[in-house]
Amino acid sequence: MLNLAFKNRYQELGEGFYDQSNPAPVSKPSLIKFNEQLAAELGIEVQDEQSIVDLFSGNTIHNSSSPLAMAYAGHQFGHFNPHLGDGRAIYLGELEHIDGRARDVQLKGSGRTRYSRNGDGRSALGPVMREYLVSEAMHKLKMPTTRALAAVLTGEHVIREQVKPGAVMTRVASSFIRVGSFQYFAMNEDLESIRKLADYVIERNYPELAEAENPYLALFEAAVMRQASLIAKWMQIGFIHGVMNTDNMSVAGETIDYGPCAFMGFFDHNQVYSSIDHQGRYSYSNQPNIGLWNLSRFAETLLPFFVQDTDKAVEIAQDVLEQKYVKHYSDEWLAGFRAKCGLTKIDSASDEDDKALIDSLLDTMAKNQADYTLTFYYLSQLDKDPNDNDQSLRGLFSRPKAIDVWLEKWRERLSLESNTNEQRQTSMQSVNPVYIPRNHQIEATIRAAEDNEDFGPFHALYDVLQKPYEYQQGKENYMLPPEPNEIVHQTFCGT
Repeated sequence: MLNLAFKNRYQELGEGFYDQSNPAPVSKPSLIKFNEQLAAELGIEVQDEQSIVDLFSGNTIHNSSSPLAMAYAGHQFGHFNPHLGDGRAIYLGELEHIDGRARDVQLKGSGRTRYSRNGDGRSALGPVMREYLVSEAMHKLKMPTTRALAAVLTGEHVIREQVKPGAVMTRVASSFIRVGSFQYFAMNEDLESIRKLADYVIERNYPELAEAENPYLALFEAAVMRQASLIAKWMQIGFIHGVMNTDNMSVAGETIDYGPCAFMGFFDHNQVYSSIDHQGRYSYSNQPNIGLWNLSRFAETLLPFFVQDTDKAVEIAQDVLEQKYVKHYSDEWLAGFRAKCGLTKIDSASDEDDKALIDSLLDTMAKNQADYTLTFYYLSQLDKDPNDNDQSLRGLFSRPKAIDVWLEKWRERLSLESNTNEQRQTSMQSVNPVYIPRNHQIEATIRAAEDNEDFGPFHALYDVLQKPYEYQQGKENYMLPPEPNEIVHQTFCGT
């Protein structure tokens, strides 16, 4: 058995917060991938591979663990569902990270729980591979995110549209508490449980707020700021979450629940990949608005703790959302895209002009079907004066003269900057990745694994994504957009 020690402070909240639920054993588990670096950060001492397989397949329950499924509700595509909960995930407990803070550990795809409804509680191999690759890529891209600790084949099959190999994912988070966790108790006006949950979140994720004049208002404000920052970061790397339901929004401000997520290929303001998002509710451009909508639902659960007067509490919440979320998101968006374009803030008067310049670039990309990631990467190679380097960028645009017009304005703006070409390029390359987990590449790894039991492409892609900002000799194929026959038009939820 692995040498580790789980704690479970969540269990101390009481039975109404969870259902005791053990993972269901599987017949013939085998290891796909184990994150040794993350394991070391969590103090996990690995003795042998079999002990990893046994624990992270759910076949062994560690003697310090009290497995459970968390209860929560949530708005799914705008419609409230009062009874969701961990239908295919089981919480093992928390481990202390080397940074001194706890991390929650959870098995995903480990069997039925009380909240599974009509589901089997299992996960197919494809969604496990996608989440492992994308969540670890997000970490290397400096995005707040859940992490992947282990992926294990179960040796069994699950039935989705077809019969698929089964797998279990072990993921790690600062918190698995969601906006929907608060909604679960708010729907019954269970103020005592909301207070207990809020106190737990403050203790675990916002300890600096414990001494605030009103810790619950401070919690809301802090969560608002983190979420605004997170979504601004998503926009800057062309990430589309795909299913921003309130039960998929972490109150700790991390990216959580990688289902039909995707990275942008050819740029489109309203790009949607998720097969279940028929109206574009969670499109790329609508993500900031949905963040605001979800936080409004969070505010509704905490109103009684702001002030006793309901009208006054609503006014306070609206002020936080309008003044802090909207402003912080706008500031973070502009700062991030300025960095991507090699610009710095000159003065407040330049904000509007710089935003117009950036918006113009995005519009030009959209009209010319330019690849999102490569546009910014090639832009980071350019000099202040036109030369042959411009050709790589121009080649991404169906009408190269359109980007020529923009580059002329960009270079005029660069004349106001004091740094050298080399300094600017180095700075830009530190925020504009060369490699992202492209949809067609992920799909290729899944096809190889499911069709031929070949995990070589999965491991190769994973290795490239560990250094997303560094050009890697011989790995040029991982930079490229898909060929027409490789384009992935839809991504799918793991259920």
